[in-house]
Amino acid sequence: MPFRFRRSARLGPLRFNFAKSGLSSISVGGRGASFNIPVARPGGARSTLGLPGTGLSWSVQAPAGTATGLPNSRRLRPGQLEAFRHSVLGVLQSELFAPGTAGQRLWEQGAVSRLLADGSLGGRLAGLMAVIETPEAMEAYITRAGSQDDAKRRAHRCIEAVQEASQLASARGWLA
Repeated sequence: MPFRFRRSARLGPLRFNFAKSGLSSISVGGRGASFNIPVARPGGARSTLGLPGTGLSWSVQAPAGTATGLPNSRRLRPGQLEAFRHSVLGVLQSELFAPGTAGQRLWEQGAVSRLLADGSLGGRLAGLMAVIETPEAMEAYITRAGSQDDAKRRAHRCIEAVQEASQLASARGWLA
């Protein structure tokens, strides 16, 4: 039987889980209930409930985001950053702003600009909305990425911005 080694460390209520490449996730909780947040692994946050000692558990994973076709930045060489940025931008445009999507309706109806002009948004939300205010703004934001990981972070921020803007515009009755 091969040996197994648990690569984790506890700091208060948090458990830091490590993989070969470094920190992979952070967990909170213990026997019976836990919540796992990915750091450098694919997928969304995972909640697990179980009955200790029985082996029975139930687990639910939150979706990582709507643009699941984002390229994997770890497989690219540093010299391919420009191509990576354009492929990320293409995925965002095809999945978030394709005809008939909420993102396209946001742009067509100027809902993001209206949200920014509203003045009721906090600083964080206003900054998030500014990222996707126009197609040109989003393109400039993605193409300014300084690294492959930065481009991916920016893409996920665009996804979050579309989700937030859609919720806010729908709550105000701006999206038909």
